[in-house]
Amino acid sequence: MKQFLPRGEVSSQVSDWHPSSPASTPLSNTHFILPYGLKLQQTKNAGDTSVTIPAGITFVYAIAVGGGGAGNSNVSYGGGGAGGVSWGWTLATSYCVVGAGGATSGVNGGYTRYGNIIAGGGAGANSTVPSAGTLGGGGAGGQGSGNAGSSGVTNYWGIPGGSNGTTTNTNGNIGSGGGGGAGLATTGGTGGAGISGGGGGGSSGSSASTAGTGGAGLAGGGGGGTSGTSTRQGGAGGAGINILNGAVTTGGTGSSGTNANGAGGGGAGVAGNGNPAVTTAGGAGGLGGGGGGSGTTFGAGGAGILYLFY
Repeated sequence: MKQFLPRGEVSSQVSDWHPSSPASTPLSNTHFILPYGLKLQQTKNAGDTSVTIPAGITFVYAIAVGGGGAGNSNVSYGGGGAGGVSWGWTLATSYCVVGAGGATSGVNGGYTRYGNIIAGGGAGANSTVPSAGTLGGGGAGGQGSGNAGSSGVTNYWGIPGGSNGTTTNTNGNIGSGGGGGAGLATTGGTGGAGISGGGGGGSSGSSASTAGTGGAGLAGGGGGGTSGTSTRQGGAGGAGINILNGAVTTGGTGSSGTNANGAGGGGAGVAGNGNPAVTTAGGAGGLGGGGGGSGTTFGAGGAGILYLFY
């Protein structure tokens, strides 16, 4: 018997509904933001601007992921925050913006937009007091000598961001964008979990130290980095989830050394793993993931991505 959706109910809310057309091949309902019964038609990457929509299509369901923030290699050694994630229906348009990841030490990721669906970039770990990201982005990790991280940001749907880690409450807190962990002399704070993970705090004391890991989310925050003498361990990037199939993506591992700089791993992306740190270089984030921090070479934030369904 043919089934109908009640007024006001979207197809993603009905787990047992199937489209009647035999020509349609819906995606598995593996995640709460996927539009059940619709097919992924276009994927746009950083730098893409033109969208070609077939005649007769007036509304498009978009999932937007902003670029991840870069880790820091100059002052703070903190990990970058993951890019924001937004989703929903919008009028079809022929133009899009897909944010690049932070490509310079401590720079925020770029925003991604299609129609009225907007996802901000993750925070870059750019100073002793890291700036916040934008619209849903995760906060960045703090400097490794006793400085707070930055807070995560409220997203497109109004879900609040997580508060930052401080020297009193070291770890970042959960939110749409997780808060960045505090940087400390011996053990950096962990980035907060969320839809987008916060960056791990750095560590730069004179004795053995360990940087904070990035927070988990759909995209993970970058791990913090370390600097100085004695034994150093960079933080791992936070884990993520592949939006299209629900598989877990992994953050990159941090590097370690004695009398050397341990660097942070890149945060996992929404469709791929984060990159590991290599000796003194922080790992780059996967798609939307934050970059790892380091006392020598920062990890770049992962580029954003845009998925269009109709």
